[in-house]
Amino acid sequence: MPTNLTEKFASSIVSVLGCHDRVIFKGYLPFGRDEHLNGWVDGCLKMRRMDFLPFVEKQSQTLVEHAQDQAAKAGVPYQRLEGQPRKEELVQRLLRESSVKEGLVTVLQVMETCRTVKLRHGQGRPRLFFARRPQRVLYYYFLDPEFGLMYVRLQTWFPFTIQVYVNGHDWLARQMQRRRLGFVQHDNAFTQLDKPAAAQRLAERFPKLRWVKILSRWARQVNPLLGTSWLGKADYYWVIDQAEYSTDVLFQNRAKLAELYPRLLDHALLHFSAQDILTFLGRRLHPRFDGEVLTDCKKDRLPGARIKHRMKNNWLKMYDKFGQILRIETVINQPREFKVRRCHLRQGRRQMVWCPMNKGVANFYRYHAVARAANERYLDALAVVDLPCATAKQVDRVSQPTKFRQRRRRGLNLLHPNEQRLFLAVLRGDGRLHGFRNRDLVQDLFGPAAVPADEKRRRSLRVCRHLQLLRAHGLIAKIPHSNRYHVTAKGEALMGSAVTLRVEAFPKALAAVA
Repeated sequence: MPTNLTEKFASSIVSVLGCHDRVIFKGYLPFGRDEHLNGWVDGCLKMRRMDFLPFVEKQSQTLVEHAQDQAAKAGVPYQRLEGQPRKEELVQRLLRESSVKEGLVTVLQVMETCRTVKLRHGQGRPRLFFARRPQRVLYYYFLDPEFGLMYVRLQTWFPFTIQVYVNGHDWLARQMQRRRLGFVQHDNAFTQLDKPAAAQRLAERFPKLRWVKILSRWARQVNPLLGTSWLGKADYYWVIDQAEYSTDVLFQNRAKLAELYPRLLDHALLHFSAQDILTFLGRRLHPRFDGEVLTDCKKDRLPGARIKHRMKNNWLKMYDKFGQILRIETVINQPREFKVRRCHLRQGRRQMVWCPMNKGVANFYRYHAVARAANERYLDALAVVDLPCATAKQVDRVSQPTKFRQRRRRGLNLLHPNEQRLFLAVLRGDGRLHGFRNRDLVQDLFGPAAVPADEKRRRSLRVCRHLQLLRAHGLIAKIPHSNRYHVTAKGEALMGSAVTLRVEAFPKALAAVA
């Protein structure tokens, strides 16, 4: 039986491509705390603290003048924007109207509230401290020969934090152009790939690029203060602020996806629990887990209906693009929720251990592995959707008593609330991935609350009888050499149809009558 949605619907699918989408890097100069800043101004610059702000104000003007000079040399507009402008739309319009094929497209200056330095007066010496305040921010938009349309965002006030945005799909498009691989790109997705396997091999190279060297080159292009005498050898430390990894399933035509997609949304909304979401992201539900796991589904926008699962500040999304691509996307904003193997000193010995993952660029390979695995698990769990509906003969048969190990077992009432609760527990996404045990159903049916040993045993025996009942009717089967069970094809058809009928058809019928 197919274990993955792409295997199950292979006849309707043209290609599958996993690729990084939006990636945002940030660069920080080594001025992290107030104490360090004040010591640096006193000891290295040998400057009065009250003179530091007028000094960095001049440096801010230097950055603005440099941006204006860069725009003038490239023959592109330097624009001052107010409010909250739609910068992407403005840049796209400039690209349509201009003949720029490579290099600087425009420089935009906007006012934004960012972290910078203030001076606090009081008893004793004045004190410099970091705080947020409005300042001029420069956006350099480039058509890079390697990465396509990208931007570098530079804060003009000390400590001159920098942000770089790139898109993995644009980078991949240029790699395929160089190798003369045919494709059709629409926005940030590919609606046609002549050689999907070759494209996938190229996409796997993206997190392995020499990112520190690439990012430092862009930083020196926009920040002429790097290398000046007062900054010395200070350079940016680069981190990954946000990384998106998408798996695009391209269908043959829109009708194929339109028939399947609503069922995928309903299945994810009805059956994927908080524990399932954690499982997809490679986590376990632990009593000490401190955070929220939420699911949000928007169906009122077609095309573009989507479901979004959030674990703290990390997301797992499913949506359709252009009515032809099913996209599963993992967005990592909070990497410390995941683990990475690092060399640590333990009991006097250096050894490789699993540690919380930080945002350093060196961990890009691990971002890639975590997100790709999450997308694959999600597609595995969706493989149960759109199975053949149960036949009238099957419904009649499970409604009649049967035998299991020479003992009589009652028939099933498929629409009874108690039976429905059992079906929902059995059809959970986590059980679809790894199978389920008696204890899993006990927790789903009765809750995780602690109970006396006698009551715990009674619940376990009751679930055992439920399992025997489902096995007697052929809805589940035991996994050999284990204490786990999996849902059979017959069980998926019957239980899935019964749940769909009660959850969807009944409310619609009642609404029509009303």
